[in-house]
Amino acid sequence: MLDFFSTISSVEVGKHLYWTIGNYKIHGQVFIVSWLVISILIIIAIFGTKNLQRAPKKFQNFMEFILEFLQDIAKNQIGEHEYRFWVPYIATIFLFILGSNWAGALIPWKLISLPEGELAAPTNDINTTVALSLLTSVAYFYAGLNKNGLGYFSRYIEPTPVLLPINILEDFTKPLSLSFRLFGNILADELVVSVFTLLVPILIPLPVMILGLFASSIQALIFSTLSAAYIGEAMEGHGEE
Repeated sequence: MLDFFSTISSVEVGKHLYWTIGNYKIHGQVFIVSWLVISILIIIAIFGTKNLQRAPKKFQNFMEFILEFLQDIAKNQIGEHEYRFWVPYIATIFLFILGSNWAGALIPWKLISLPEGELAAPTNDINTTVALSLLTSVAYFYAGLNKNGLGYFSRYIEPTPVLLPINILEDFTKPLSLSFRLFGNILADELVVSVFTLLVPILIPLPVMILGLFASSIQALIFSTLSAAYIGEAMEGHGEE
């Protein structure tokens, strides 16, 4: 699986700013925007929890609403008894993807010139989406093994051993579908906005940009919900009967 995804990660769209670390080349523009998104999320989290009140007001109220929303995603997919441990992971995935998507949709990165390539949403780079999907794969394998032990692997021969190849293939298709869905939608959205901006006056693409913000939010919700669903599925009681 890792060899397959390393091949996928070599897919390139446009030019990139490369940083060389040892024998490896990484996409510098992805790290720059990712660090910016992470920094903004950390700053918001610090200020939102700096002076907590029993009766929440203004920003604290907003932060609690976001937390409850993310808790509901985990609870609905994983289950009431197990979801709390996974809230930090699901919340981190959702907020990072949402922040990355919105950074690509709202900030005019093309105005910032680089020696090579251009800044854009980290999620329009296949390397980022593959990394996020592999994290989810590791998470649901850990969840299943931690809950059911080696009995977790009995799921591959249920309801009949004939389905063993299909059940194994499913573990390849889950991260593949997660990564390509997110990558394709974000890349397509940015390309559409770029084309409209080049062809028509600046005010015309605004409805498309607003629609892009909505679509970006939906993609973050889909990715985090499916991640929670896969974790919940892995934690079901395989092999306990």
